[in-house]
Amino acid sequence: MWIYTWQELVWMTAAAIALDWLIGDPKWPTHPVILIGRWIRWVEDRLHHRKAASSNEEDEHRTRLRIKGLLLMLSTITLSFIVVLVLVHFANDIHPWLGYAVSTWLISTTVAIKGLKDAAYLVYNPLRAGNLADARKYTGYIVGRDTDALHEEELTRAVVETVAENIVDAVIAPLFYALIGGAPLAMLYRASNTLDSMVGYRNDRYRHFGTASARWDDALNWIPARLTGILLILVALAKPGLSAPRAAAAIRRFAHLHPSPNSGIPESAVAGALGIELGGLNVYGGAASERARLGWPLRPRTQRDIVNAVRMLYGVSFVVMGGLLCVVLIF
Repeated sequence: MWIYTWQELVWMTAAAIALDWLIGDPKWPTHPVILIGRWIRWVEDRLHHRKAASSNEEDEHRTRLRIKGLLLMLSTITLSFIVVLVLVHFANDIHPWLGYAVSTWLISTTVAIKGLKDAAYLVYNPLRAGNLADARKYTGYIVGRDTDALHEEELTRAVVETVAENIVDAVIAPLFYALIGGAPLAMLYRASNTLDSMVGYRNDRYRHFGTASARWDDALNWIPARLTGILLILVALAKPGLSAPRAAAAIRRFAHLHPSPNSGIPESAVAGALGIELGGLNVYGGAASERARLGWPLRPRTQRDIVNAVRMLYGVSFVVMGGLLCVVLIF
């Protein structure tokens, strides 16, 4: 049995960041996250059957759904961890450098810095060209709300919120777990986050079935979300035009208003740093939903806020990379 040293974990994590900067997240059919998603859907189709329950059976029905959802969560994270552990172990047995390469690539598949930027610019470029139809279409690819009637300011809000929230989910959290447990633990996190994105909804279908996945994802993101808040303040401190004091104040004032115990931190930080307000009225399937308002509306939102949010995303990744390199070079 092999165990990587902390220096090796740091170097592989740093290399994974660089790899994601360069090539991003190609959507191969064999990409680990795509395979995890297929597994989740396959298990869900066998466990989660709609059933009309009478009022007397309702409590029992909810309990069964929660148990089945727990089985889905446990099977997914366990399988993801074990498969990656075996792959890395096998590669390392062939040659240590092959083990490093496989681990680095697998960690990079759990990170989506370039993918987030590309998704944001799919909306920004049509906005800049005045093409609202395409901007609405591509915004609909990354958010669950209705986008058909959104104007530029609301399209901008949707993209900035998505980028800010995913600085935790797609950057800091997988890197945090990679540093602790290498590729297997990073993939366990990515599987957990994929579960939350697929079944962790508070709607009629997933309210009970997705409870375990949603709460598990919240628990895994608790520390990374708070680290992300600190990193965003540091980025705002270093970048002209952003306000670090306002980012910190926004976290204190608004983060707890968000329904998620974690997502409010990066969204509040980005809103405060940019001097805009995030949150507000969203429409899902024609039904209006008021979301907590984060930050102060010191000015109207503009399409340039998408660019600035992406710059903050990359700024966070640069700070992490710099920190990792300093650690291994000093110690």
